[in-house]
Amino acid sequence: MSDVLIVMPTYNESDNLPRIVPALHEVLPEAHVLVVDDGSPDGTGRLADEMAARDARIHVLHRTAKEGLGRAYVAGFRWALAREYRFVFEMDADFSHQPKYLAPMLQAARDGADVVIASRYRRGGGTEGWTLKRKLISRCGGLYARAVLWLPVTDPTGGFKCFRREVLEALPFDEILSTGFGFQIELNYRCHRLGFRFAEVPIVFPDRKAGASKMSGAIFQEALVNVWKLRFDRGIRSSSRARPT
Repeated sequence: MSDVLIVMPTYNESDNLPRIVPALHEVLPEAHVLVVDDGSPDGTGRLADEMAARDARIHVLHRTAKEGLGRAYVAGFRWALAREYRFVFEMDADFSHQPKYLAPMLQAARDGADVVIASRYRRGGGTEGWTLKRKLISRCGGLYARAVLWLPVTDPTGGFKCFRREVLEALPFDEILSTGFGFQIELNYRCHRLGFRFAEVPIVFPDRKAGASKMSGAIFQEALVNVWKLRFDRGIRSSSRARPT
């Protein structure tokens, strides 16, 4: 049984899934992969089932409704906690999160970090193929979240992370407000308030080559509003800042 699980939500990723899973297994052959499919009409879920039938390291969780990225990740995290995984990644299927960074992220977690964030904004990181508008939105959104929530990370909106099991056990999934883009910010804030230790690994983030982005104006607006809800949530603010044992 592997102690590493990669949770990978999918919606219409039939072009990417058969390529991304072998690519990540080249880096971490022992890792298990959980595909969390939200009823993709392009057959991604069926394709994932076929892959799982051939490879015991691949698992599939089918969800009947498209409820947002945050809900998909929570479902995947709950699935992981029902098993014996010690390190749980969240990762996109579109190659914007490049598999080559999995190894240094896992090493940082094994070395003691509770939450490892793949950062576009640490020295050595960056983006490829982005428009100026997208760069400004991403950069300003991250700075905005950091300023409002006092987050000690350079890339609070990034969705490529590794969690130690103890972190997921401590997070109150039923209380999470965000479902889309803001989910990543909220997880970071809750982890920070709980006193968990962060590490950041610089990455280069290329634009996706296949499929369509799931970002929308409504998702971005949700993130902007929820940042202030989190800031003034007394339950979160009163959370212990001592690292759980």
